[in-house]
Amino acid sequence: MRIGLDIGGTKIDAVAVDDALASRAPVHRVRLASGYGADEVVGNAVEAVRHLAALTGVPPQALDSIGVGVPGVVDPATGRVAHAVNLGLVDVPLGDELARRVGAPVRVENDVNAAALGAWHALGLQGSAAYLNLGTGLAAGLVLDGRLRRGAHGAAGEIGHVPVDPAGAWCACGQRGCLETVASGSAAARLWPTTALHPARALLDAAATGDHAALRARAVLVDGVAQAVRLLALTVDVQTVVVGGGLSALGDDLMGPVRDALADQGAASSFIASLELASRLVLLPAGLPAAAMGAALAGTPADPVPVAAAG
Repeated sequence: MRIGLDIGGTKIDAVAVDDALASRAPVHRVRLASGYGADEVVGNAVEAVRHLAALTGVPPQALDSIGVGVPGVVDPATGRVAHAVNLGLVDVPLGDELARRVGAPVRVENDVNAAALGAWHALGLQGSAAYLNLGTGLAAGLVLDGRLRRGAHGAAGEIGHVPVDPAGAWCACGQRGCLETVASGSAAARLWPTTALHPARALLDAAATGDHAALRARAVLVDGVAQAVRLLALTVDVQTVVVGGGLSALGDDLMGPVRDALADQGAASSFIASLELASRLVLLPAGLPAAAMGAALAGTPADPVPVAAAG
């Protein structure tokens, strides 16, 4: 029995996965508040583990492993979180702390990488795939032949910080015109200023009415997402691009225009047409806890890397 925690900015999504089940579908799932700062985050993670252990009837120390997906800069080999702004974690040995308190091995992974691994297994994908996370920011997780590709410095898949417009908006990373500035939730909010709770939804709704300003803003967002798909195909040539993150909730209202944009690019270039980009797109099923599932599988034979030992 393995447990996976997806620790987001506001909540912990936690699942228990039974290795005996070929589907690796979660057998139990709980959600708790994340908290802020090392003490609260670790304490709430411990509570999530103990809750799931009670539901499964397997004591925490008897679990095969515990995996944690967390945003920010993570060292998977040591379980140390160097920087996770929204959680108030700075240079925190999250893996060691959690392992010490629950008495089971712990593996810590970047949340987008965890989601990529979870999506690859949950959707029964073959070969190579990318998980394109369209959230507040933009990033991708890469699973090549069933194994995560992290890169020499853990930056593989950080396509959101590839500059695409030298005259574009400044990005939070300090560069100008990054892909994230035109293809993300924050991009939608900048392109369509609104008091609505979900700016991207408001933008698409306004565009659907024929509003010219909204149509122009939607075109920027759609073209940006299409650029992200094209970039993944041209750099790592994955067979499948799974689209997840907050903007994936827009469903075909967003993905339909993105596929149309990819088709237009193909019409202008026989080379791009030969790549059949639109056919590679898959929308992550609503409600699928991909990051938590991937965290549960991190450090298993599906992703063999060192884990933080229990203290």
